[in-house]
Amino acid sequence: MNIKILSANANLYSTKRLVEAAKARKHDVEVINHAKCDIVIEKKNPVIIYKGHKLDHTDAIIPRIGASVTFYGTAVVRQFEMMRVFTTTESQALVRSRDKLRSLQILSRAGLGLPKTVFTNYSKNVKEIVDQAGGAPVIIKLLEGTQGIGVILVESRKAAESVIEAFNNLQARVIVQEFIKEAGGADIRAFIVDGQVVGAMKRQGKEGEFRSNLHRGGTASVIKLTDEEETAALKAAKAMGLGIAGVDMLQSARGPLILEVNSSPGLEGIEQATGKDIANSIIKYIERNV
Repeated sequence: MNIKILSANANLYSTKRLVEAAKARKHDVEVINHAKCDIVIEKKNPVIIYKGHKLDHTDAIIPRIGASVTFYGTAVVRQFEMMRVFTTTESQALVRSRDKLRSLQILSRAGLGLPKTVFTNYSKNVKEIVDQAGGAPVIIKLLEGTQGIGVILVESRKAAESVIEAFNNLQARVIVQEFIKEAGGADIRAFIVDGQVVGAMKRQGKEGEFRSNLHRGGTASVIKLTDEEETAALKAAKAMGLGIAGVDMLQSARGPLILEVNSSPGLEGIEQATGKDIANSIIKYIERNV
């Protein structure tokens, strides 16, 4: 098969591992910078031009679209879909996953456990917002934040009100979430490929840090999911329409709570924590569907 990996950086761990896995299974594979693709739209003849050449004879794509180029990256994926090319992440699912608020609404509708979340249109009644989220301490998240950036733990009501007011004045949209103390600064990531959990890890924030992101110095270790956690992770990925997903959950007294469903989950942390060849699972997923 001819597989294209849509990635802005061919040297990233995840991109390199996918190239290795595709070559190991005797496929032709090429890394394409989606931000440098030209889209040609005409009646019943969708075309993508890259470095002066048409990208035809493509059997499958693996989108690795960064959050900063979601709009254009999604347009490129959609064009490949119009060319009847299989994609491991569909364009609409990618759009849904990048909208934090929409994602939470979809997960809520699917009956999944979530931290209580409040969103307003720059409401002046900040005291009520904090109360609706369960009172201090609360987590305040920028809707556009990634990798733990723009996520704040606010310990007191007064501080929470000040932070929300400051963001409101900057016209920066935020969500306010209850703080799950019993999670202890840790979360779980379940990596899902084609309706199966192919790996799971527990990420622990460094001392004094409530964010567990590996980019922020957190550590990861392999974990066996409970039946309830596995069911929640699979249900979340399905609700979002994602064939490949990293489902982040908190362990709470009332069961697993979904934090986020990532449509371009990194492979480095999960492969190193579990010792599993996740990249190979993704290539096999393509083989089953093309």
